[in-house]
Amino acid sequence: MAAVVLAATRLLRGSGSWGCSRLRFGPPAYRRFSSGGAYPNIPLSSPLPGVPKPVFATVDGQEKFETKVTTLDNGLRVASQNKFGQFCTVGILINSGSRYEAKYLSGIAHFLEKLAFSSTARFDSKDEILLTLEKHGGICDCQTSRDTTMYAVSADSKGLDTVVALLADVVLQPRLTENVAKINREVLHSYLRNYYTPDRMVLAGVGVEHEHLVDCARKYLLGVQPAWGSAEAVDIDRSVAQYTGGIAKLERDMSNVSLGPTPIPELTHIMVGLESCSFLEEDFIPFAVLNMMMGGGGSFSAGGPGKGMFSRLYLNVLNRHHWMYNATSYHHSYEDTGLLCIHASADPRQVREMVEIITKEFILMGGTVDTVELERAKTQLTSMLMMNLESRPVIFEDVGRQVLATRSRKLPHELCTLIRNVKPEDVKRVASKMLRGKPAVAALGDLTDLPTYEHIQTALSSKDGRLPRTYRLFR
Repeated sequence: MAAVVLAATRLLRGSGSWGCSRLRFGPPAYRRFSSGGAYPNIPLSSPLPGVPKPVFATVDGQEKFETKVTTLDNGLRVASQNKFGQFCTVGILINSGSRYEAKYLSGIAHFLEKLAFSSTARFDSKDEILLTLEKHGGICDCQTSRDTTMYAVSADSKGLDTVVALLADVVLQPRLTENVAKINREVLHSYLRNYYTPDRMVLAGVGVEHEHLVDCARKYLLGVQPAWGSAEAVDIDRSVAQYTGGIAKLERDMSNVSLGPTPIPELTHIMVGLESCSFLEEDFIPFAVLNMMMGGGGSFSAGGPGKGMFSRLYLNVLNRHHWMYNATSYHHSYEDTGLLCIHASADPRQVREMVEIITKEFILMGGTVDTVELERAKTQLTSMLMMNLESRPVIFEDVGRQVLATRSRKLPHELCTLIRNVKPEDVKRVASKMLRGKPAVAALGDLTDLPTYEHIQTALSSKDGRLPRTYRLFR
């Protein structure tokens, strides 16, 4: 073995008993490419000779992926967004949800969500529905929020007719054979008669041809007799939500919530919010930027700057107060109004200090806005928007919700422009306006040291966000 290694070494060196090196070096030869041609000394910035000129995709002056909207004779809107791919996501969004349960028993919208895709006039069971979808590689889902109910299917685009026919049957012809307490079929039909009307619906599709989707809508959703009859809606709740503020407390022992080898310590959860704006208002974008600027999260995170590690609630709260387990900003926006709030959790013995930290952060929102942090928040918001819209189901929900609320859709580049145009004075203006309102407070856990609502309101009306001092004669 050693002899073989020695021989190989001599060969590479070209010395020893092998004599002169067998390697010969002549003038450089042209490199042969896989195409068979020889291209000497041609830089990458220059076109190769003899190669056809490339043809690139061009735009004819109109947005290729513009959302198209058509309104049928019965008031139902059909919205579609083209997207490359074999599969599509199609669904029906309805202006219905828990906010419309004021005249009904609470939980009707949630109950309907659980009964979705169960049995209909055409399908005796959920298994039949799933087997029909499986022929086109499809899946189904139903989700209900405060103001929107969404029935959605993702399947092969070739099965569009089958998908729309199934959706129409699920939404308009449910059997509703199950009853819970006082929520029976009669009550459900009364609710459906008022809120499941064509003028409150949008058939949205992503990855489909618009005309094909409109034809399917006319075929399966136009002139269809629903299971609850053709009587007109007579008891629709058209009230406008009024923000009032206030406090909701739930005293509960949280010491045994998480047991085991590494149990989570007992925590008290506090959420403080102030009225923001509707998603129909121009201030919606500045509030979204403000929410991103506040950021926050849990005390343990493996993320970097993209996860909000340079947001205010991380820098000013979680990094400075190790005993706080969570500090996160949320922005909920609806058709009538909105709420920007901060959720925090900590040991029950430090509830008062935790609340004061939150009120201080609210006061700082109305102060000076640093240009660097603003640009970071705007960049992060734009990034999150564009990355989320790479997903077909997310595009579907965005198209459906926007068309349901505004009868049109702002395209991503329009939203990015609005985000870029937000200035420091815009953020300061909306924050100052927000701070003039009454707070909404929710608390869960051991609330022994929770400040009174009046003290929280006083802190949010002060210059520094400090709670009024309290004194005890006995400890």
